[in-house]
Amino acid sequence: MTRLFKSATLAAALMGGTAAVAQDVPRVGAALYGLNAEFMQLWAAGIESHPAVQQGLVEVTVFDGRYDALVQQNQFENMITQGFDAIIFAPIDIEAAATAIQAAHDAGIPVIGSNTRANSDLLTSYVGSDDVLSGNMEATFLLEQIGCEGNVVILEGPIGQSAQIERLEGNMAALAECPNVTVLEQQTANWSRAEAQTLMENWLTRHGSNIDGVIGQNDEMALGAIEAIRAAGMDVADFAIVGIDGITDALLAVQEGTMTSILQDANAQAQGSLDVALAHVIEGWEPMSDIWEQYEDMPWNGGMDELYSVPWTFVTPENVEQLMQMRQ
Repeated sequence: MTRLFKSATLAAALMGGTAAVAQDVPRVGAALYGLNAEFMQLWAAGIESHPAVQQGLVEVTVFDGRYDALVQQNQFENMITQGFDAIIFAPIDIEAAATAIQAAHDAGIPVIGSNTRANSDLLTSYVGSDDVLSGNMEATFLLEQIGCEGNVVILEGPIGQSAQIERLEGNMAALAECPNVTVLEQQTANWSRAEAQTLMENWLTRHGSNIDGVIGQNDEMALGAIEAIRAAGMDVADFAIVGIDGITDALLAVQEGTMTSILQDANAQAQGSLDVALAHVIEGWEPMSDIWEQYEDMPWNGGMDELYSVPWTFVTPENVEQLMQMRQ
């Protein structure tokens, strides 16, 4: 059975009660698929800056899954053994994640999905963004830029991760509206800027200026494509390039006019996930993050909803400066 903490106990901890009381705060594990790239680093920074963490009302441990489903499974086993009170899960593999969730469920530990999905009906809740929508948004914008005709390449995320699956679904739905557009190449670069640069270099050697657009399923890969284009001595302005996440380098690239990005709010996903997790382990928990005021279309509802969908934000020349200031 899930252990429910009393609000009074946490209040006493906040006010500097006895050491025994202060130590009796819930432990939440954040099992992230990998921390190599900026987006998940922003997610981790978001949860660590949550007011409940800063005030000592909860102990959060962030785990680096190293892009390996087996590593994540082992981390779950350790959290179960150590008696964590809740787990926030951003899995690398939509199918393999189900085994880890089942084990936590059997141990009475609520699992809140965040950022990437798992093929399991045992998740307590999910706090993330609609990846089918973002894939459609980025591809639709790119297709408008090239006039719905020409040739594009697609840089995919890790095969089998929900973001790759769902963003590709959105990509292809948009492409279906433009029968005069040909997908010349389509391959995973595993969210990696370096891998994307290598792929794009190969594609430029093969297709050259016949490539009109680059669909990057995240910003890192779109930025890798830009580096490859520059290394080939070609003009980035001759290509329509889109990405997803709104990482810092992508915001700078939008300012330069070299690409378009869609911001995925890592801070909101992380802080929202922690508030929802705490609602399931602390009796009467009220959210402490200001993200619930920021996104009025995502009501709190006691933290008990099965889905909390964090909206996307198109990064434009008009709002990019404000987004940069928020990042700082």
